[in-house]
Amino acid sequence: MYNIQMLNSISKKGLELLPNEDYKVANDATNPDAILVRSANMLDMEFGSNLKAIARAGAGVNNIPIDKCTEKGIVVFNTPGANANGVKELVIASLLLSSRRIYQGINWAQSLKGKGDEVPKLIEKGKSQFEGPEIYGKRIGVIGLGAIGVMVANDAISLGMEVIGYDPFISVNAAWGLSSSVIHETNLDHLMATCDYITVHVPLTSETKGMFNKEKFALMKKGIRIINLSRGGLVVNKDMLVAIEDGTVECYVTDFPDESLLGNDKVVTVPHLGASTPESEENCAMMAVKELKDYLERGIIKNSVNFPDSDMVKSGATRIITAHENVPNMIGQVTTILAKHKLNIGDMLTHHKNNLGYNMIDVDGKITEEIVKNIREIEGMKMVRIIE
Repeated sequence: MYNIQMLNSISKKGLELLPNEDYKVANDATNPDAILVRSANMLDMEFGSNLKAIARAGAGVNNIPIDKCTEKGIVVFNTPGANANGVKELVIASLLLSSRRIYQGINWAQSLKGKGDEVPKLIEKGKSQFEGPEIYGKRIGVIGLGAIGVMVANDAISLGMEVIGYDPFISVNAAWGLSSSVIHETNLDHLMATCDYITVHVPLTSETKGMFNKEKFALMKKGIRIINLSRGGLVVNKDMLVAIEDGTVECYVTDFPDESLLGNDKVVTVPHLGASTPESEENCAMMAVKELKDYLERGIIKNSVNFPDSDMVKSGATRIITAHENVPNMIGQVTTILAKHKLNIGDMLTHHKNNLGYNMIDVDGKITEEIVKNIREIEGMKMVRIIE
C-alpha cells in the first residue's frame, strides 16, 4: 500500500487512477511515499524518510526545493503541456485585450451606472477613447517554443499575424509541431526590436529572471504590447512602469499582478488564470498521477525536473533502483555486490542528468536487507529502492 499526501485539491479524474487496494490518499498522510501538489509552498517543508516522489500538477516547480529533493533521492515530476491549451487560449484573449482596449472600455461602461437614459449617448460619445488596432498583419514575437509557445505561434499564424519564434533549446517534438510559416529568430534583441507584440513562454531561472528590463525596453518599438502568462519574475516591474510612462509599452498583460501594477490603465492584471480551466486541472492531475504510479510501481521516470527520463520493461523477479552521484565506477560497485550474492542481472538501464545518475537493474532472485545495506553504503549513493 502506497500512502499519498495531497497538499492541494486535486481533480477527481486524476485520483480515480489510484486504485483503493493499492493507494491511500489523504491531506494529512504521515511520512507519505509521494506528494501531489499544485501551488502549495514546499520550500521549508521537512520530508519524511519514506518520501520517494513529488508530482506537481502543473509546469512550474518554483514552490518545490529541487536541490534538496535531488540530494535526498526524491524524484520531482511536473506536467508540461497538460495545461497548454488553457494557457494558449488566454494568450489569444490577451492579444485582443491588449489591442482593442476591451478591458478598459468595459470598466468605463460599467461606471455609467445610474446615468439612466443618457447611457446610450454617453457610450457613443465616449467610445473613441477605447479605439485600438487589429492584430491581423501585425508582427508577434513568441519567446519560448515549448508546448504552449508552439500552440500560440500556430494560432497566431491562423489569425493572420506574422510570427517570429525564438527558442535556442527547442525540442525535436516541438519543432515537428511548429508551423512552417513561423520565422526562426536566433537573436533575441532583434526580435524585441522589430515586433509589435511579444508573448513570453519560458521558465523562471537565473538566466531568465528579469529578462524584460530597462535595457531590453530601450530596444523596443514605441507602442509595443507585451503578454506575460509565464512567470512574474521574468519582468522587472519598475522598469515596465517606466516603459509604459514614456510610451514604449502601450499595454502589458500579466497573469502575475502585484501592488505596483494595480490601477494603471495600460496594465491588464489577470489573477493568475492561465491554467484555470476544468480541462487543464483534469489533464494536469491525470498526468501527475500517472507519473507517480509509473515511478512507484515500476521505477519509470518521465517528465522529471531533476532525474533523467528512464523506461525499461521489467524482465526479472526484482527491480533495483538506485540514484547516485554521476561519477565513475558507481554501477561497477553495485554489480560487484550483486555478483557476490550470486544474483544474475537480467537487464539494466543507466541514465544521467547533470550530476545525477539513475539506474534500473532487473535480477532473478530476492534482494536481502544486507544487499540493500551494502549498496546504500557506497559513497555517493543517494537512494536505493526495491520493486518486486
